[in-house]
Amino acid sequence: MNIQLRYIWVTIFVAVFIWSAIDPKDIFTWFLEVLPAVIGAVILLVTYNRFRLTTLLYSFVLVHCIILMVGGHYTYAEVPLFDYIRDITSSERNSYDKVGHFAQGFVPALIAREVLLRNAVVKVGGWLNLFVVSICLAFSAFYELIEWWVALATGENAEAFLGTQGYVWDTQSDMGFALLGAIICLLILPRFHDRQLVKFLDH
Repeated sequence: MNIQLRYIWVTIFVAVFIWSAIDPKDIFTWFLEVLPAVIGAVILLVTYNRFRLTTLLYSFVLVHCIILMVGGHYTYAEVPLFDYIRDITSSERNSYDKVGHFAQGFVPALIAREVLLRNAVVKVGGWLNLFVVSICLAFSAFYELIEWWVALATGENAEAFLGTQGYVWDTQSDMGFALLGAIICLLILPRFHDRQLVKFLDH
């Protein structure tokens, strides 16, 4: 990622972060939802010189961070656009959280693919796809455990963070959307990803 794209990335991240932090729906939920984005940004900053990623991956990480920060600002159950979609489709719930969990599979799949290939852990092929999907499912399951631990520790304060909206299969569907995101990533992006990986794998 060249210096201009870096500045654009940082500018967008900071602008959305500031917007998200201004009068959020619930400050505790905002903190919980935005924290992974901040941690991710710090990791990218610290590792930039040692392990620079492809522009494609940086772009999707930014998109994922924006999804988290929008969800943090409104809470996942009350994002206005998805309230509108709920109303016109006569649905019973705001489904923005499913966008978040889809991204939770899609983006980590790209991360896992890049790290595994660049470190020569596994070659392109079926085993790579299996490892990537397994990593994404493990990550999704661990996030559900974190939600459970937060709920146990904080009680009703975690209701907006959990965002179940009364749906009994919310945890399972969250992991299902993460699985779907990982699979779709592996179906549509490898060709573009491999083109950007060439300069890293040839050195």
